[in-house]
Amino acid sequence: MSNTYDVVVIGAGPAGYAAAIRCAQLGLSTACIDKSIGKDGHPTLGGTCLNWGCIPSKALLDASHKYVQAKSEFAEVGIAVESVAIDVPQMIARKDEVVSGLTGGIGGLFKGNGVTALHGSGRLLAQCQVEFAPHEGEVEVLSAKHVILAPGSVPVEIQPAPLVDGVIVDSTGALEFTEVPEKLGVIGAGVIGLELGSVWSRLGSEVVVLEALEEFLPMADERIARDAKKILGQQGLDIRLGTRVTGAEVQDGGVSVSYQDAEGDQTLTVDKLIVAVGRRPYTEGLLSPDSGVNLDERGFLYVNDLCQTDAPNVYAVGDVVRGPMLAHKGTEEGVMVAERIAGFKPLVNYETIPNVIYTHPEIAWVGKTEQQLKADGDDYKVGSFPFAASGRAQAANDAHGMVKVIADAESDRILGVHVLGPQASEIIAQAVIAMEFDASAEDLGLIMFAHPTLSESLHEAALSVAGHAIHMVNRKRR
Repeated sequence: MSNTYDVVVIGAGPAGYAAAIRCAQLGLSTACIDKSIGKDGHPTLGGTCLNWGCIPSKALLDASHKYVQAKSEFAEVGIAVESVAIDVPQMIARKDEVVSGLTGGIGGLFKGNGVTALHGSGRLLAQCQVEFAPHEGEVEVLSAKHVILAPGSVPVEIQPAPLVDGVIVDSTGALEFTEVPEKLGVIGAGVIGLELGSVWSRLGSEVVVLEALEEFLPMADERIARDAKKILGQQGLDIRLGTRVTGAEVQDGGVSVSYQDAEGDQTLTVDKLIVAVGRRPYTEGLLSPDSGVNLDERGFLYVNDLCQTDAPNVYAVGDVVRGPMLAHKGTEEGVMVAERIAGFKPLVNYETIPNVIYTHPEIAWVGKTEQQLKADGDDYKVGSFPFAASGRAQAANDAHGMVKVIADAESDRILGVHVLGPQASEIIAQAVIAMEFDASAEDLGLIMFAHPTLSESLHEAALSVAGHAIHMVNRKRR
């Protein structure tokens, strides 16, 4: 093994592996260090996203949604199913199979592109030196012309609810239940809490979600958040806002949760408790004191808009730097850094990062919300279109939600798009493309969309900005 590289990447999650692969594609000798150990006890690539986050959670979300459809919805469209049963161990086994295939695929991509995969811990020293401690063998010091830090993030733990194996769990543990809890508590009504709560609610758990904030999904559009809360409540999620958890104690195999709300001290007894209050940057053991890399006031690695740290030729990308903790954001930062090292000049547009919550209906958005524009004093106009008026959504028996387009009042430039509904995660990509090209609402309205499609709802919402929607009554006409 060589000890000298053009680029050494620490971390093989979406940000790190994308950076490493792109560096190698550009002709740079590249090594990628990652210390992750998979469920089978062997080294694994792909970081949290592939192993314990995005991919396994979506496998369970899709499986649980299919169960709900078979149990409760097939009859509405004329499909008779005599009996539907849950096989949780099989569900978990398939999730593990999907994870194994994709993480193994990263290894194949590394090999095919010429990236050297190093399994163990990496620590940045001064002057682009990296200390590599393999899982087996002696510690080595690698020399690099450039270093990319992509160590990722870990779940936040809270003092009132310390983790207890199999009973009080974080997001990783919530993916490993072998049976459906009769009653499940979730601390946190953010992306992770809602997705995991949805999985087990669909499979039969009575789910109570405790959220400290008084507002539901404050980062989303207010109308979208309000409608989403109503729909999720109808599905069985008991979402309690303004609740501050003060303690959690394991008793007789269950958990007694203490919390405070507007009415005072309360107690909730559940069989399992998921702590899903967010994630924090993972920097333990990453930096030597003389590395030259600094942290900001929130514990993230400090970088500029180009992901450069304070140390020469050292970059940081992904969850460990400012901005939303999203796999696609980290991937694009990793690719940008790789190409800048190779002499190109790409940029990441942080104004067009899509956000998705994979409940059903899905929630997705990009750009500004109405409440942000109001707070900034900006003039804007809004168009919306309900999926209830979509032929494709009605035909699919999946017509909850809406598409909302916000445009500048004067220029008509699209400022934000918000979707609650079927395939929102796919529809939002069209909005991102439009915004990347500085499209106006009129531009979207002039584009021909195939019929019947769910995407037509975006087209109609764009037309609605000027009062021109065809398949709904417009409030303004001209």
